Amino acid sequence: MDTVVVVVWLSMVVTILSRSHADRNVYPSAGVLFVHVLEREHFKGEFPPYPKPGDSSNDPITFNTNLMGYPDRPGWLRYIQRTSHSDGVLYGSPTAEHVGKATIIEITAYNRRTFETARHNLVINIMSTEEYPLPYQAEFFIKNMNVEEMLASEVLGDFLGAVKNVWQPERLNAINITSALDRGGRVPLPINNLKEGVYVMVGADVQFSSCLREVENPHNQLRCSQEMEPVISCDKKFRAQFDIDWCKINLVDITKVVMIHSNRPDPGTGVLPDIGEYNPPSESLKSRDFFADFLITLAVPSAVAMVLFTILGYSMCCRREGVDKRNMQTPDIQLVHHSSIQKSTKELRSMSKNREISWPLSTLPVFSQSGEVVPPIHPDNYETTSMPLMQTQTNLQNQIQIPQQQPSGKWYS
Repeated sequence: MDTVVVVVWLSMVVTILSRSHADRNVYPSAGVLFVHVLEREHFKGEFPPYPKPGDSSNDPITFNTNLMGYPDRPGWLRYIQRTSHSDGVLYGSPTAEHVGKATIIEITAYNRRTFETARHNLVINIMSTEEYPLPYQAEFFIKNMNVEEMLASEVLGDFLGAVKNVWQPERLNAINITSALDRGGRVPLPINNLKEGVYVMVGADVQFSSCLREVENPHNQLRCSQEMEPVISCDKKFRAQFDIDWCKINLVDITKVVMIHSNRPDPGTGVLPDIGEYNPPSESLKSRDFFADFLITLAVPSAVAMVLFTILGYSMCCRREGVDKRNMQTPDIQLVHHSSIQKSTKELRSMSKNREISWPLSTLPVFSQSGEVVPPIHPDNYETTSMPLMQTQTNLQNQIQIPQQQPSGKWYS
């Protein structure tokens, strides 16, 4: 019994020790691309095996990376893992500001099947180099690659070999790799195996070759402005594996940039000079009376409005010419004509009110609601010579009736 307990205790100790990794030290150089792969195979032994043998490799494992004591990574360090069944990659380009400072990255692996975790630390010791920074830097945009594909050592080595063939430098290093999505690019549609694209910056110690300078000639610049592919003589050395957008190549000469910036004045420390202690206002502030401001705000517009209203009222009511003045200025013959027209109009209106005219029969109702025949309003004044539009029932009695068919099929009148 004691032997079984000891075996169980030893197995627990071994499990705990296996999950607490020792710190792993890496020594990247400043100004040179740093790539560290988080392999899933390295963490599979940390988790219990799958019940079915051979299926443990299918466990989904994701990683979380952060600077020790902080929720995120340093600004120069990036991380990417496309799926939970692929390896994670830490990559970036440290600068001279980080030389001599140990950067501890906490790496936590999550098993999405068992919900268990394993953790170890990655200690990044950034070293200085005499070659930093390389004076001539060129940034290429590769359209047919994703960032995790470009970070693979064999693919990156093939690209640096192609660049070295067209540049012929003595020292050539990959400085940085950036996904096109981090530069504002859009996620491509999942058709035709489209890629996101990746920017690769390399540095060398010699001047740019004539092939790289061909992008700057006016003919190629015109083609780029028209969204056409420029004519580059050394493009065939890349085309077999890398589809480069030559219109987006960026050539930087650091020596000229430093000379331009050296003429600028020293920006200073950014700390304001000491002007004494800050004296905040006292808590016992006097209350301000806004009654005078209120009166001024209302009195001035009200006074202006009253003046304008008075002027408008005087112009509309007190400055009218009147009918008498108008008649005095009108010629007599015109007044006579006007008065005669008015008299004639009044006479015609009075005559039209007094005359009695029968309504047309077409406008009168033929039947009432009870079904009785309605006699005409003016039977005495009705003239037989004028045929109405619609005859009444009394006028239809003397007309010949249309024969109708009986059920037996005989006609009758």
